[in-house]
Amino acid sequence: MEVNRFDLKNIFMFTLKLNPQPNQPLSILCLGAHSDDIEIGCGGTVLKLLSENENVDVNWVVFGANGIRIDEANSSANLFLEGCKKRNIVVQNFKDGFFPYLGGEIKLYFEQLKKEVSPDIIFTHYRHDLHQDHRTISDLTWNTFRNHLILEYEIVKYDGDLGNPNFFVTLSYQVCQNKIKNIIDSFKSQASHQWFSEDAFLSLLRLRAIECNASEKYAEGFYSRKITF
Repeated sequence: MEVNRFDLKNIFMFTLKLNPQPNQPLSILCLGAHSDDIEIGCGGTVLKLLSENENVDVNWVVFGANGIRIDEANSSANLFLEGCKKRNIVVQNFKDGFFPYLGGEIKLYFEQLKKEVSPDIIFTHYRHDLHQDHRTISDLTWNTFRNHLILEYEIVKYDGDLGNPNFFVTLSYQVCQNKIKNIIDSFKSQASHQWFSEDAFLSLLRLRAIECNASEKYAEGFYSRKITF
């Protein structure tokens, strides 16, 4: 997987090799507060990782969904993980908007999750995301998984909290198209929202590519607070 990384003085590119233990699958943990968060935040990167690695084990956890959003979450996750033989999709029903007040219950689930998986890479929400549910999931991710590679993804929304990512995954136009089509097709309940559009999703991918000088012209941006070489 080709990534870009900024430091204070230089811009450079390197290839990140995610090497699991011999004969063991690449283990990925995707965490999202709501039904479409994972797909919007890191869907392209997930598609790229699956295309570049034959042996992958994905745990995909959505913490808050109810009604039609449960069906949408399961349908979309299976669409993104199509071809991944080892996948576990969990959709919880913690109340939307109340995660900070349900922290104890959510923390108990994180402790259970820690006993079940030890991923090579974790995708979660950005620490400074202005949505309270997103921040809760991010905080508990770092609180629970202290010896893992964690990448925080971004979600475009009304709050206007986009920042300056320091870790980028370059994506082909086809991967971007697949990501966006899957999202638009899967989450019909969100179609009335202004942010829910093909051009909105593609614009952010293009912007992040400019910031990291991506040759493929599209990229997803992440916040990498700690990486050990």
